[in-house]
Amino acid sequence: MAIDKLLSPLRLGTLTLPNRVVMAPLTRSRAAQPGDVPTALNAEYYAQRAGAGLIVAEAAQISRQGQGYALTPGIYSGAQIDGWRLVTDAVHRQGGHIALQLWHVGRISHASLQPGGGQPVAPSAIRANMQTFIIQADGTPAHPPCDEPRALRGEELPGIVADYAQGARNAIAAGFDLVEIHAANGYLLHQFLATATNRRDDAYGGSLENRARLVLEVVDAVVAAVGAERVGIRLSPWMPYNDIEDAEAGPMALYLAEQLGRRGLAYLHLHEAEWMGVPGYPEGFREAVRARFPGAIMVCGGYTAARAEALLQTGLADAVAFGRPYIANPDLVRRFAQGAPLAEADQATFYGGGTEGYTDYPAWAG
Repeated sequence: MAIDKLLSPLRLGTLTLPNRVVMAPLTRSRAAQPGDVPTALNAEYYAQRAGAGLIVAEAAQISRQGQGYALTPGIYSGAQIDGWRLVTDAVHRQGGHIALQLWHVGRISHASLQPGGGQPVAPSAIRANMQTFIIQADGTPAHPPCDEPRALRGEELPGIVADYAQGARNAIAAGFDLVEIHAANGYLLHQFLATATNRRDDAYGGSLENRARLVLEVVDAVVAAVGAERVGIRLSPWMPYNDIEDAEAGPMALYLAEQLGRRGLAYLHLHEAEWMGVPGYPEGFREAVRARFPGAIMVCGGYTAARAEALLQTGLADAVAFGRPYIANPDLVRRFAQGAPLAEADQATFYGGGTEGYTDYPAWAG
């Protein structure tokens, strides 16, 4: 089938994207040590994929406390800003556009990754039934269970909001065109939204509106820092990843869509969970989101080019993000346009390492 809509331009905030194919954020665990700093290798990787209408770079922790896996890049130090500048300059030289996803993992962490070896933090002291990734003292990798978190005190929350705002400023200083607030996939902001992980009895827990309070405070602070036209946000209603459950996933998503729509954000990024065996969105959900959010709507989650085109033609989404296909297909847009076959990615090289499985996937020779 033709994919004319997928390959057509899109206005997104202050940007005009040449196509609606987005590279989704993909953790690859290749930041330099010490300091979790992006390098020229990361710049080469992203520049190879600059044909995307927009690259959303891998999530970057907004603070040391926000880190949950070894070797992931940060966006809170001068060295990290300089490292990311290598990436954004390389992408821009290829004519691409790039956003940075702002990340705090909350309870999906381990004491060895935390400042002073302390406990990870969360809305409530509920341990995640998940593993994380660390480098042990002897230099070998390990995947221990996540540590039990401590509940954040109310007086700590303004500091986390401030970290998001500073992360956004740092991202723009590093040359990113946009920032994406990560409020999905079972990480800290999603933990505040979800009923099973937020058992607080203060102004940030209980009612749906209270559970959404921190997310909206973060959005407002980031908007104040860099402007609404430079801000997107990722949500993942009904996503079970990272041991997250929410009895009010649908109502929360629609409430947030309305609130975010009022704030004039550049885009809303919905990460769908069908690839995890979860049923698709209930009937009428996409229409309800569209009615509440007037900005661009991006979707992600196991899409093919044909399925992406079909959804775009309905008008219920404006762009489609592709994750794993971008690992092995740096020229994904060209392959889509020419109907070329897609290469398969080697899962053994997804996380950590060097060039193998990272920058050595060739462009299509056809």
